[in-house]
Amino acid sequence: MTALLTAKKISIDPITRLEGHGKIEIFLDEAGEVDKAYLQLPDLRGFEKFVEGRPAEEMPQITSRICGVCPGAHHMAATKALDALFEVEPPLAARLIREVYYNLHFFEDHLLHFYFLGGPDFIVGPTAPKTDRNILGVIDKVGVETGKEVIGIRHRARRLIDAIAGRAIHPVLGLPGGVAKQMTPEIQAELRAFAKDAVAFAQFTLKVFDDVVWKNPVYRDLMLGDVYRCESYYMGMVDADGHPDYYDGKIRVVDQQGVEFTTFEPKDYAKVIAEHVEPWTYVKFPFLREVGWKGLVDGPESGMYRVAPVARMNVSKGMSTPLAAEQRSIYEDAFGGTVVHSVLANHWARLVEVLNNAERIQKLVEHEEFLSPRIRNMDLATPREGVGIVEAPRGTLVHHYTSDANGIITSANMIVASLANVAAMSMNIQSAAKAFIHKGQADEGLLNMVEMAFRTYDPCMSCATHNLPGKMPLQIGLHQSGRETRTLLRSSEGGMTETRHPSSPEVNHG
Repeated sequence: MTALLTAKKISIDPITRLEGHGKIEIFLDEAGEVDKAYLQLPDLRGFEKFVEGRPAEEMPQITSRICGVCPGAHHMAATKALDALFEVEPPLAARLIREVYYNLHFFEDHLLHFYFLGGPDFIVGPTAPKTDRNILGVIDKVGVETGKEVIGIRHRARRLIDAIAGRAIHPVLGLPGGVAKQMTPEIQAELRAFAKDAVAFAQFTLKVFDDVVWKNPVYRDLMLGDVYRCESYYMGMVDADGHPDYYDGKIRVVDQQGVEFTTFEPKDYAKVIAEHVEPWTYVKFPFLREVGWKGLVDGPESGMYRVAPVARMNVSKGMSTPLAAEQRSIYEDAFGGTVVHSVLANHWARLVEVLNNAERIQKLVEHEEFLSPRIRNMDLATPREGVGIVEAPRGTLVHHYTSDANGIITSANMIVASLANVAAMSMNIQSAAKAFIHKGQADEGLLNMVEMAFRTYDPCMSCATHNLPGKMPLQIGLHQSGRETRTLLRSSEGGMTETRHPSSPEVNHG
């Protein structure tokens, strides 16, 4: 993290411990107090456009390149979109293999965030020297042997992902109507051994969280306080019993009190979700169509919804496995109810999911159809349109494709989890900045506590910035002495207009 302090602005560029690139711009008033703060994402991907013209079968491989941290989520969402596009239901064995693969992905991705990205803020300390807020600092705190276990369990998970999906980072598993590779008894045996150890490690990690974070009164006050709090609608996928489901199910939305707002099938997502564009970022802001976009505000009037582990807990009832269900009850009791609005609670909810993932793997590998050779249904229909939705580690992920009769992609829309959280991240950053920065003074530790407001979501900025139609509205404001002197505006049609503000002094552009 590099912080640049000027008379009126603090820039944190780049922000750290996330996937992708971003910066925070904090604007100060005359007294040096925070007026506004913005999360800006300067990079651009472009996947929605350059997949056009590609064969649909390539989508699970192409879209897995969007992100090096969560390729499995895009791979699985794309695979499910192909099932819908070709109107084909995969055999049970294929579904079981997909789910085992996906729970492995969830398990190792969540551990990556806790120990490498988000955990240093708590295990090492939010205001510790920045040279210590990393995995090496974590190992120094928890011990070398624990560090070896963290690296070892993630390594085993990635080896199994590689064995099941062909590649650990860019999988070649998913096909319309099934998977590319049958499960073997050897991999099944390795999965059994891994899952047993994974359950134990998940329980150990939850104890680390309890001992280091929750029992620390400073951290507990941060988690229960108002600085890192936001009240929004919540969205997540649930199974037929109302439990969180990462691979399949209906999408449930609840309001700020936990009352159901709507539940919908993946194919109907566009009836519920709309997307808004602001002139200062490449990112689109998804919102609930029925409520409407009301800007960067929370509360009942806001159409903003959030995803991620806390959202999944808020929209669901209990957990699908016994040990995770016990831990969820402890988590809910700690926050005084079933609806949790604490942003930092994502760290705890994420670890409950890690235990759920490990237990799910134990259950799935024992299914009688797990070794079945029937791994693909080739009864494919003429492709037209398909929607695939999964829960990425970061929240609800939508892939929507249309194609011609030959299966060539004609359009693609991807609503990634980090998009749904960007509005809240921006608000949380501003809230933290206003709480910690006063009289223009902010050291590295305080600025890191501002960064914690986005880091808890485990955001993937590469996923979030992937669409530029070519005529996106753009507004540029030129400021002098704290006042805007000129505004340049490009409309959605591409035309450029300039507005000079008469009350402002002339600007020498020479």
